[in-house]
This record gives sequence, C-alpha cells and structure tokens, in this order.
Amino acid sequence: MTQHPVRIDGQPVSTEASIEIRAPYDGELIGAVPRCSTDHVDTAVAAARRAMREQPLPAWQRAAVLDRAAELLADPDIAEDLARTIAREAAKPISTARVEVERAVSTFRFSSAVARSLAGEMLALDAAPAGEGRLGFALRVPVGVIGAITPFNFPLNLVAHKLAPAIAAGCAVVLKPAGQTPFSGIKLAELLLDRCGLPAGYLHVVTGSGREVGAALVDHDDVAMITFTGSPEVGWGIRAGAPRKKVSLELGNNAPVIVQPDADWRTAATKIAAAGTSHAGQSCISVQRVLVHRDIAVDFEAALAEAFDALVVGDPLDDSTQVSALIDAGNRDRVQDWITEAVADGARVLAGGDLTDDGVLRPTALAEVTNDMTVCNTEVFGPVVGVQVYDDVEEAFALANDTRYGLHAGIFTADLSVAKRAIEVLDFGGVIVNDVPTWRADQMPYGGLRDSGNTREGPAYTVLEMTELRSAVIS
Repeated sequence: MTQHPVRIDGQPVSTEASIEIRAPYDGELIGAVPRCSTDHVDTAVAAARRAMREQPLPAWQRAAVLDRAAELLADPDIAEDLARTIAREAAKPISTARVEVERAVSTFRFSSAVARSLAGEMLALDAAPAGEGRLGFALRVPVGVIGAITPFNFPLNLVAHKLAPAIAAGCAVVLKPAGQTPFSGIKLAELLLDRCGLPAGYLHVVTGSGREVGAALVDHDDVAMITFTGSPEVGWGIRAGAPRKKVSLELGNNAPVIVQPDADWRTAATKIAAAGTSHAGQSCISVQRVLVHRDIAVDFEAALAEAFDALVVGDPLDDSTQVSALIDAGNRDRVQDWITEAVADGARVLAGGDLTDDGVLRPTALAEVTNDMTVCNTEVFGPVVGVQVYDDVEEAFALANDTRYGLHAGIFTADLSVAKRAIEVLDFGGVIVNDVPTWRADQMPYGGLRDSGNTREGPAYTVLEMTELRSAVIS
C-alpha cells in the first residue's frame, strides 16, 4: 500500500514505516500515512516559526486565503469528494458527512470575517494624570506557532475550527490529525497550500501516534499554544504537561435534555433519537441523558422507542443510512458492555442493544437509568440514550447538573419562565431551549466547564485565544 505523503515546509514527506487506515464499517484498507517522528515535528515547528518571523501575513492576505478555501469547499465536486472521504474513514453516514462539509464552509467564511475585522482597542491613558499627553492603544498580535491536535469524529470541520482561526490570527500551525481519520485533514491542508495561496511555512501536517508525535508537539519549546479536542483524560494530561503554554481544551460531555409535559414531546422524541445516534453518538454533544416528566413518561418512552426502531442502520456510503459503525470494534464492544451493565443494574431496554448482521451496534434507548450507572455518569460516545423520570422541574435541573461535565444541556418547554430558569441554573457552557443540546452553530461561542474543557470555539472566540494583546504608548 503506497503512503499518502504529508507536507512539512511545503515538501511531501514519506517514511519507512507506515500507518494503515481501515474503514470502520467493513475493515477494508483505505490507505496509509507516514509514521512521523519527533524529528519531523522539530522540522515542522522550526519552519512554522521561521515563516512567522520572515513572512508575516497581512490581514487582507489571511482573509483572501480563507475566502478562497470557503469557495473551494462549496464546489460540488470537491465537497462530494470530501464527504465520501469522511464517510469512508469515519463511518459517518454520507448524508451527515455532506453536512459536515457545509459546516466547514461556514467555519472558513466566519474566520475570513474575523481576519478582516480583527483589531485592538484605544487606551484612555489620560484618565490618570500620568497619562496626559500620551497616546495609547492595544494591538492583537499572533500568539506564535500553534500545535493543533484533532479528533476522529469530525475529521474535516474540527480541523477547520483549528486551522481557519489560526490563519485569521496570523499564526502558523503544525497539525496532527486523528490517527483513525487523517485523510480529511490532509486533503484540507493540501487545498489550503495548493489552491488558496497559503504560504508553505504556515501549515505542516504530521501523522503518527499521540504518544510520540502529539507529545512532541506538546513538549516543544517553540510551540506557543496547543489546541486539543478529545477526551478529558488526555486533555487535562496535556494541560498539566504544558504549564507555560496556552492550552485550549474542548473535551467531553454526557449531554442532558429535559422534557416538560407542556412541550411538544413527540417532536422532542424524534429529535432526541436523531441527536443521540447521529454519527453513532460520537459527538461531544450527543444526547445521552433524557429527563422526562412523570406525567408523560410512558407515552414519551413509547414514542422514543418507535423513533429508535425506525432509524436505518448500515453502510455509511448508502444515502439512506442514518447510523453506521462506531470508530472501531473495541469501542463497539465497550459500549455494548456498558449497556449490559446498565441492564444488570436495573435499566430496561426500549430499543436496540444488539448487533446487526454486519456487526454494527443498533441505536439503543434505555429506561429507568440512574446517575450512578456508567451509561449516565461517563460520556458513552456511542448511540445510547437513557431515560430518567422526574416529578418537578427543579428535580430535573438537579439531575442534569449532577455531572462532572458541563458542555451543553437542553430543555423542551412551552413555559417561558421555565426556559429562563433553565438558562439561569443549568451549569453548562450552552443551554438550548426547545431543541436538543446537540444543536450548534459554528460561529457561536462553543465550549464547556469542568471536564468539558476550558475554552470557547467559534472563529471570533478562537482568534482571541490565538492572539495576545500588546500595549503601545506614544509619548
């Protein structure tokens, strides 16, 4: 199998050792990428630092690169090729993969707007006697070389959420895409370098293990910032290991959604079924915990089971498929073990719980779960939702907040005062009213609390993380 080379300082890099990439759905060999080393990281970081020093990019040029990327990603042929790449390497249903490409277009467009409008602020120095007669202002300057470590579940758009704001900020990037799904990120990097006018020194790709390549990025003295999306265990380990760097973490969640009896709960059931199982539940904001008022619990559970049973499970390249395989057999088996454990502890299966003939875990809805079960208190990252019943909305708020995570929560209600109360008391980075907590717009401030991370993504907010304020005083 021929390696697909990656680019460091504009040059294709191959290595003696390769990493084979197989399709999660059927195990077919897709391709191979180089097994990069710490030396490759050193070369990439040195080239990135040199580019920022010798070839700083003015705002208009950054914006032009980002505009061109958005145009190309919207091209039907390019978009379909990328969607099929996502579907193949991540087992993301092709219809969902196409949406991911569309979202990446938005990510680049909003980043271009930020590049054009990024500015500092005037300083009112003469507000104190010592400042009289002096002119002061603060500039936004690039933080430096950025190490970007991205996950498998959104192999294009989460790469875009690292690269596009970095370009807008004027930072060079060394990208380590997820080992299971490297090709989407590699193709995006090639597009930026070959067809968008991004200078070669501003983007480098290294493929390899997190223990070697990822750790080399984190430890490198000339990397000013690490931006990481992934598990809390790895993320907080990175933060602890790089105390003198900026480290932006977007981590996990066990997203709760509350369903009040006055809401359109039938629509809620349909939305929850989709939001808990899209990309086999492998999203940080997949619905995981469903809190339903006792007055509607029996009917809601029946509607949820019906919605789960109606989901089409199968080949990700089939246009009709809604749910396909987890990223690998190990994670499939882990999730199935957690389901079995929950049932042994008193949960009841409403739908799914078994495997299809081709080894895909069926979307699973459970009832009578409790917060001490693993399927509730730990991020499942699989197509599983659990239903709990409550009697009073304040009880529901308490159940929702009983978590070490804090990314997104949702509530369905027709009562504005209840919605307002939810926004006030649900202790999450985002509260979504009358929709699932899985909803996200790419320009919004997106991030969480506690084990869900320490940053806010969305181009305008990411760029603030990727720049520093520099005060200037003219006497």
